[in-house]
Amino acid sequence: MNYLARAVQSEWLLEYAKYRELFFFLVWRDVKIRYKQTLLGASWAIIQPFFTMIIFTLFFGKMAGIDSEGIPYPIFSYSALLPWTYFSVSTTLAGNSLVANSKLISKVYFPRAIIPSASALGGLVDFAIAYVVLIGMMVYYDISFSWGMLWWPIFVIPLVIFIVSLGMIFSALNVKYRDIKYAIPFFIQSLLFISPVIYPSSLVPEKFRALLALNPLTGLINAFRASLLPNRSVEWNTFFIALGVIAVVFILATIYFRRTEKAFADVI
Repeated sequence: MNYLARAVQSEWLLEYAKYRELFFFLVWRDVKIRYKQTLLGASWAIIQPFFTMIIFTLFFGKMAGIDSEGIPYPIFSYSALLPWTYFSVSTTLAGNSLVANSKLISKVYFPRAIIPSASALGGLVDFAIAYVVLIGMMVYYDISFSWGMLWWPIFVIPLVIFIVSLGMIFSALNVKYRDIKYAIPFFIQSLLFISPVIYPSSLVPEKFRALLALNPLTGLINAFRASLLPNRSVEWNTFFIALGVIAVVFILATIYFRRTEKAFADVI
């Protein structure tokens, strides 16, 4: 517990505030790198979730007939694919960020967690661009806008914290064990099938729903989807479970990262 207290002490947070200009520079650099020398540029932010939504709609909505709880399946899947795509892409980038910035780490001192954090925040630009398409889809399907949509910026905050937490863990492990970069895509792919992206949580048998709720993405994705629709209410109990799990993961990630970051420059 003493170490836990030291891990989250104010001096450590103040150190990151001191290097905030470097942090914002790295965020902006990551955003520019995403679109530099690309044929379609920012369109990739729309293409990936949109075409995945089309595939899901054809195979799972039409052919498999998965229940979408009265919501048009394209809206059902796309509203989940937005946070999911942001999570999967940003977690992968954050997990590989320290190795990708090895030259910077070996030459200059700064709080190392800035690097995976910058990778996590850089993806918010893609998230915002793809969100505009969701609004257009709601107009097309004649779905009324609700005040619940204002919750989306709030729901993004714990999602960012979760990505930063996993990014710190994976990136720190990746410095020492380079095969971690191969494990990250497998981990993310596995999470897709135990998160309510393709199917609703109600499709899971009651006895397994408590276990499903331990996956933070369950509470977050359900909250994103429910807040979008005027006749739905957010399952706050599942959402608060997600917040609790994310808080634990963040604390553990912070402790592990602090224990290992001093050796990054030597090992990397």
